[in-house]
Amino acid sequence: QVQLVEFGGGLVRPGGSLRLSCEVSGRIFSGNFMAWFRQAPGKEREFVSGINWSGGHTFYRDSVKGRFSISRDLAKNTEYLQMNSLKPEDTGVYFCAGANNMFGDYYNPKNYDYWGQGTQVTVSS
Repeated sequence: QVQLVEFGGGLVRPGGSLRLSCEVSGRIFSGNFMAWFRQAPGKEREFVSGINWSGGHTFYRDSVKGRFSISRDLAKNTEYLQMNSLKPEDTGVYFCAGANNMFGDYYNPKNYDYWGQGTQVTVSS
């Protein structure tokens, strides 16, 4: 059974940076796709960024392009999300998610097989 645990959330001022980590335990296979989602109070969970098995393909929602960077270290079974130039609208609970295979709509949370418990990110002055 695959389990995901997120680290690195917190309170940061606008313009600041945070780095989230997601540690993966359990066996995953090539073809695995990892992503970050977030959910603000009263809003639906939304895709933030995703990365394929090799790390050669990365994906971002438009509002974070140029500010966020996703990466993964297969040797450490860890995924990262570097968040720079943070804005108040980035506030929310950030979830790590994984899919055994991803053939299309990576924006859809229903296409993921396992989730972390979430970590709070608050951007406020």
